[in-house]
Amino acid sequence: MPFSLLFLKLRVSDPQMLLLQQQRLVISSSRTILMASKHLLKPTPSTLPLKLNLSSPGIISAFPLKPNSRILPISLKTFALPYTSHSKVPGPVYSENPEDTSNSSARLNVLKKKLEVIGFDTQMLKIGHYSHLTCPTCKGGDSMEKSLSLFITLDGDYAVWVCHQGKCGWRGNIRAFVNDSSSYGRLNQITKIKPKREITEKSLGLKPLCSELVAYFGERMISEKTLARNSVMQKTYGDQFIIAFTYRRNGVLVSCKYRDVNKNFWQEKDTEKIFYGVDDIKEASDIIIVEGEIDKLSMEEAGFYNCVSVPDGAPPSVSTKVFESEEKDIKYQYLWNCKEYLEKASRIILATDGDAPGLALAEELARRLGRERCWQVKWPKKNEVEHFKDANEVLMYLGPDVLKKVIENAEVYPIQGLFNFSHYFNEIDAYYHHTLGFELGVSTGWRGLNGLYNAPKVKQ
Repeated sequence: MPFSLLFLKLRVSDPQMLLLQQQRLVISSSRTILMASKHLLKPTPSTLPLKLNLSSPGIISAFPLKPNSRILPISLKTFALPYTSHSKVPGPVYSENPEDTSNSSARLNVLKKKLEVIGFDTQMLKIGHYSHLTCPTCKGGDSMEKSLSLFITLDGDYAVWVCHQGKCGWRGNIRAFVNDSSSYGRLNQITKIKPKREITEKSLGLKPLCSELVAYFGERMISEKTLARNSVMQKTYGDQFIIAFTYRRNGVLVSCKYRDVNKNFWQEKDTEKIFYGVDDIKEASDIIIVEGEIDKLSMEEAGFYNCVSVPDGAPPSVSTKVFESEEKDIKYQYLWNCKEYLEKASRIILATDGDAPGLALAEELARRLGRERCWQVKWPKKNEVEHFKDANEVLMYLGPDVLKKVIENAEVYPIQGLFNFSHYFNEIDAYYHHTLGFELGVSTGWRGLNGLYNAPKVKQ
């Protein structure tokens, strides 16, 4: 019997025999190498699969190329024993045996098949990322939105999901191989998705606004019609009535934010983070983002319904951290929970407060939404020193028409290194009126040249 056929029938159960076989594999002819490799790539219960990993192309071949050979050598490693083949070697065949699950691609393929059986669309799934999908159970409700969030661990072995539809809430998890020990398989080693509370007006004890709170909003130029349209309500807290801004998606209550007379704010725990008024931007190509709920109501008084408010206010300053990924962006999770609405917008007007935190919020939003489609507003002057701070101040003191003009005159959000002619108006005007002091140049130091030539002023 030829040596190569005898080699194919040997069992690979003894480690010493395995090492001996590998040594024989190295010193055999190239034809024997191909036969042995092809056989070992198809594991059977009595054989151990041989894993072939492409190594760097700098290894010198033990078998010199023929002068007329057009096939480049493929450098391979087999249990740290390198050899070179002159023939094309077929790629590894991954079995669905749990013993062959060290490769994340194999795990991911099996996991995707299991998810497809459940009803998931797996074409856009990525490992280590949250994917927003249509829920197989509720189909996204009446709006058919992508309300389900699914996460796959980095090794491709484990998937966990939850549907954020208020009437659904379906959640679950699945593993590629039940008996497999995954380095990411433990639930406490991945980002946990907290279950969202299901809340109602009744469970929160919300009531229609009393006359005192309606009068309070009236002083801020907010009409009863606008309050009713946005379902602004009240709640009894101790011995006082507090304002309740209801956060709704598709008309369903998903969260609630409260404000007392002392401007203290707090929100319901374990509820979904979304924009206030998100239903108003479903099909909008232009979107206005403001910093507070009252500013959103003020925009409606000026005729702008395509406006939303952030739920958490503004940060004290712009973060120095590099934006990494959606799942780690906890502070701005409301952006990702509403990204299906934001993706449709071609222009986003950032009408945040004019103070330092408001400007920081505008920058944080622009870096996530894309500066190229963001615009910013300039609040009008209150006096020679101060500007009006926000939309509600402009509405109260200048009226809805002025607020409307402020939004209509929004400017392109500044991009570093990109300027338009208006940026140089003040400098050109000063140069023309000789107010800078060096418009005619500076003296060279030689008095005889002063009437003939002056050197241009070089900017520092």
